[in-house]
Amino acid sequence: MKKIIVFFIIITFASCANEPLNPDRFKQGNFKIPASKGYSATFITRIDSLQIEKYDDRIDTLTIHWKNNFNYTLKMVHPKNAIDQEPIHVKITNINKESYDFEAIIGQSNYIQKGTLILPK
Repeated sequence: MKKIIVFFIIITFASCANEPLNPDRFKQGNFKIPASKGYSATFITRIDSLQIEKYDDRIDTLTIHWKNNFNYTLKMVHPKNAIDQEPIHVKITNINKESYDFEAIIGQSNYIQKGTLILPK
C-alpha cells in the first residue's frame, strides 16, 4: 500500500513540473516589446478589453479581442489615418516562461511583422 501512495505522489509532482505554459498570464498586465530594426521599444498595459501602448512620444489605445489563447485582434480606438482603421491580427507562435513570440498582420496585407512580447523586470 505504501508503494502505491508513493507512486501517486511521484506522479502528481511530475505532472505539475511538466505543466504546459499557460498563455492566460499575458491577457492582463504590463508588458514590453523590445526595440528592433526600425521600431522603438513599446510598453503595453492590458486591462480587460483594452491595450494601451506607449512608444516614443505617443500613446495609442486599442481594443483587444481574444479569439482563443493564441490568436487575438487589435483595433485602434481613435484611428488617425486609413491604416490605423485596419484591424491587426496577431498569432502567438511560441510561449516561454517570461515571453511569447508573435506574428502580426495589418488588415489584409501580406506583410508579417514578427516580434516578442516580454514581462518586464
